[in-house]
Amino acid sequence: MTDTEWQKSSFSGSGGDCVEVRAVGEAIELRESDDAHTILRTTPTTLATLVRAIKNGEYHHHA
Repeated sequence: MTDTEWQKSSFSGSGGDCVEVRAVGEAIELRESDDAHTILRTTPTTLATLVRAIKNGEYHHHA
């Protein structure tokens, strides 16, 4: 991944509802494809911790 290329999952459809990610120096940036101006910046360690917690069921969606 380069510092300028946004990547999206191969599971994403063509409808534009996907999260894109890219590396920028030592940071990781994420954005929703249909709201490209809002960017979340984090570190690889923090993102990995979040992904592990989600996979372990530590976060639950409440409608």
